[in-house]
Amino acid sequence: KFAMVAPDVQIDDGKGTILISSEEGETEANNHRKLSDFGIRNGTRLQADDFLQDYTLLINVLHSEDLEKDVEFEVVGDALERIGPKPSEPTSRNISNGSDDGAQPSTSTGNQH
Repeated sequence: KFAMVAPDVQIDDGKGTILISSEEGETEANNHRKLSDFGIRNGTRLQADDFLQDYTLLINVLHSEDLEKDVEFEVVGDALERIGPKPSEPTSRNISNGSDDGAQPSTSTGNQH
């Protein structure tokens, strides 16, 4: 749902309880467990990181009795359009051999305050 490639998810409670690890096999035992097994309930906050994409989410877990039939969860929030990895740099900025030969000094002539 969040387009993560190799997520690490932990409870944001200061203890650092890891729910999902990007290290293969590290948290497979958690796959069959429910969120409540970890003390996660209404108001709990999770931190999800995807190091490969330099992408972090803070997720607030809110209990709801109003979901449609067969819907297990719903993602809502103010920033839904921004969910997903950051866009990559435009290809017009290719740098070869570790140097940017196209760098030019600023030619701005405006007054600086």
